[in-house]
Amino acid sequence: MRRPRASRLLSRRSVLAAAASLAVLLPVSSAFAAPFESNRITVISVGAGPDVVLIPGLNSSPRAWATTVAAVPGYRYHLVQLSGFAGQPVGGNKEGDVAAPVAEEIARYIKDAGLKQPAVIGHSMGGTMGLMLAARHPDALSKLMVVDMYPYLGTFFAGPGAGPDKVAAVADAIAAGNLAASPEQRRQRANETIAGMVDTADMRPGAIDDSMSSDAGVSTRAFRELLVTNLIPELSKISKPVTVLYVQPKTVPLPAEQFDDVYKSAYAPVRQLTLKRIPDSAHFIMWDQPQRFQGEVKAFLAEP
Repeated sequence: MRRPRASRLLSRRSVLAAAASLAVLLPVSSAFAAPFESNRITVISVGAGPDVVLIPGLNSSPRAWATTVAAVPGYRYHLVQLSGFAGQPVGGNKEGDVAAPVAEEIARYIKDAGLKQPAVIGHSMGGTMGLMLAARHPDALSKLMVVDMYPYLGTFFAGPGAGPDKVAAVADAIAAGNLAASPEQRRQRANETIAGMVDTADMRPGAIDDSMSSDAGVSTRAFRELLVTNLIPELSKISKPVTVLYVQPKTVPLPAEQFDDVYKSAYAPVRQLTLKRIPDSAHFIMWDQPQRFQGEVKAFLAEP
């Protein structure tokens, strides 16, 4: 079903506004909205070369990738923006799940745009969608990099060994609290959350702005979905190489070796797996350890 003309124009204007912003943020020769219609995502392409799809995390925008794209030229980057995040109209993400249907839209974008098995890099929730894409559409991509995302996030909140019912109960409680928060409480939580996710203080304001301009309903449903979604049983379906960069949160007081084993165990079903712990960084590795991150991306993209 085609959207009303006003809705299509609004989406188009949003894409062009985002493209204009990226043209300022990214020192590349071109920034343009790809000819793709969706009410769940918009995609902006920048640069020239082999195709790379970049998927941001919860409440994030393509600004998360700006420094990386600038530092790693020679590729055509396709920057995904989710509807409802970072000031974008809610669109098709108004109700229900977010991550799973968006992963399907990314698969459709890759097909409709004629991309030939691009590399895919996803941060946080973007990593979850990257795993969904690799497991459910293995021929859509050539390889995947997951940036600091665990394949069953709910166990980090409900505790090791927690069953689906307990994870769902914890997720429901968190969702109820988020929806009940006042604007002042939301801003306070955003500041506290981003402070824990970004060690580099001068990069926090943009992330906070993206969070505060995200729709609370879309954000809450997407986070609940992340908590209750267990992708570990699907990892054996991934036939392409997967690189996982991860950090140990300061709030997880486990010995480093034990925390490493948690990741190794969860990702063990992946056939071609590279796991790399990134020290001295919080969740936004691309901002806290930019040189290390850019080096990892260069090496990842250079692999055949």
